Amino acid sequence: MNEIREQAIALAGVAQAARIVDQLSKTGSYPLEFLESSVNSLFVFDLDQAEDMFGGLPGVRLGLQNLCALLANQRESEHRDAVRYFFNLLHLERRFAADEHMRDVVRSRLEHASFRAEHFANHVSDICHSISGIYQDTFSQLPQRIKVTGSAQHLENEQNADIVRSLLLAGIRSAYLWRQLNGRRWKLAFQRKSMLQTAQELSRGLGVV
Repeated sequence: MNEIREQAIALAGVAQAARIVDQLSKTGSYPLEFLESSVNSLFVFDLDQAEDMFGGLPGVRLGLQNLCALLANQRESEHRDAVRYFFNLLHLERRFAADEHMRDVVRSRLEHASFRAEHFANHVSDICHSISGIYQDTFSQLPQRIKVTGSAQHLENEQNADIVRSLLLAGIRSAYLWRQLNGRRWKLAFQRKSMLQTAQELSRGLGVV
C-alpha cells in the first residue's frame, strides 16, 4: 500500500469537509454529491483502503482539488477560511486522538446514528441532526472550538448548522484516518511536494485538470 497515496486521500477528506463548510456558511448552498460522501464517511468503520471511506475516489474529488490548491499555496483570498478550517480540523483531531473516552462516545453514537441513517433517513440532511448532536456534546464542549464565519442568514438556519457540524465531524474523522496512516502535521512540510504530486495524479485520474 502506498502510504503517501493513502494519506493524500485522507487529507482530501479533511479539505473537502472544510471547503463545503466554507461554501455553505457563505452561500447557503452545497454540492450534494460531496456532502453525501463526506457525511456517509462517518459510518464506514472498517475499510481496506482510504478511498473506501468515501465510496471510492470520485466521492472525494472536490477534496483532492482543494488539497492540491492548498499544497501548491494557491490560497485565494476567497478560500482563506477553508484553509483555516482545514488546519483547525487537524488540531481538533489531536485532542480527539488523545481522549479515549471521547473516541468511545463518538464511535458508539455514530453506530447508533448509522442504523437510523440506513433505515429512516430519506435525505442526507435528515441524519445530520443526529450527527450534529454528537458534535455538540463532544467537540463543542472543548475550550478551543472552530469558529465558522459567513452569512448570519445561512448560519442561523438550523438545518445548515446541523450540516456544518456534521461536516466538521467528518473532517475530524478523515484527519483521524490520516493519523492512523502515520500522517503527522510536522511531516507535511517535508512531504508537501510528494503529497502534492500524488494528489495531482489522483485528480488527473478522475479527469480533473
